[in-house]
Amino acid sequence: MSAKYYTQFRLTDVEYHGGNEFSGVVELSQPMDQNSDVADIEAVLAKNFDLQQSVVKLVSWSRLH
Repeated sequence: MSAKYYTQFRLTDVEYHGGNEFSGVVELSQPMDQNSDVADIEAVLAKNFDLQQSVVKLVSWSRLH
């Protein structure tokens, strides 16, 4: 069962300087675990956008119903 989340995140890589904050709906094939921490969510975002986890900084994340 898929799950949709509204997310805001910032990219800290110098390549994205000036246009580095993004927001939108991310759909995952499985819901995130209740115990997921920020690093887990940043890892998912980084993987989705083919980036290194270290350049993704989560601003906010909430599940859509």
